[in-house]
Amino acid sequence: MTGLPWWADAIAGLVLAVLALWALLAVGLLVVRRRTGRGSLRGAVRLLPDVLRLVRRLAADRALSRRVRALLVVLLGYLAMPFDVVPDVIPVLGWADDVVVVVLVLRAVVRSAGPDVVRRHWPGTDDGLAVLRLLVRW
Repeated sequence: MTGLPWWADAIAGLVLAVLALWALLAVGLLVVRRRTGRGSLRGAVRLLPDVLRLVRRLAADRALSRRVRALLVVLLGYLAMPFDVVPDVIPVLGWADDVVVVVLVLRAVVRSAGPDVVRRHWPGTDDGLAVLRLLVRW
């Protein structure tokens, strides 16, 4: 126990999860840039808000099944939890489980709803979508 109130632990866990997700997406963007010659670090900075907007848009899309929307809501709840499978105090590994959960949920969404739904809701650039496609592997 850190001695902080539960809500402070929840906020700290969410902030760390967002930072870990951003780092993974930045690495993915660099890999895509290296493979395709496209992409930039500025794009990596913009990618995390795009992924968060994507999750919000997908969760609000009434055309998607309840199961898919519920999965996205559970993802947001998991990221907000003050505890994880691997505690966030463990450098790199503590944040990696959050990133893995995000990628697995997005992969399940793509398999269930199809990549066209993700493309339709994607708010970012084509380079950002290429990174997401690389991570989710559709």
